[in-house]
Amino acid sequence: MTTDSGADHEACGMSVAIDVVGGKWKLHLMWVLGDGPQRFGQIRALLTGVSEKVLTENLRRMEASGVVRREVYPEVPPRVEYSLTPIGEELGRALRPLEQWGERHRDRMLGRPLAPA
Repeated sequence: MTTDSGADHEACGMSVAIDVVGGKWKLHLMWVLGDGPQRFGQIRALLTGVSEKVLTENLRRMEASGVVRREVYPEVPPRVEYSLTPIGEELGRALRPLEQWGERHRDRMLGRPLAPA
């Protein structure tokens, strides 16, 4: 790790990944877009509780990070689709073990009684 006047430093890989998917909706967006290209309305319907503004902001951030692609089709009316880029797909594969861990430990993490062994 290098420092420059104590303010700038290289971030560890985990910090970089968390910056990309951190927050309430980004992991959910990764899950939705993992099924293939989606239009904005489809995404919003799948993610109940997210406002249009928050969804737009998150998609823009993920696009700026390079994990989401926004494609505008020259139609009338214009059609816009969002999909994962190759590095977004790679990130999705990296997140699968975390999802599997959550599935295995869901009851314990949510405070539900454990089934007898």
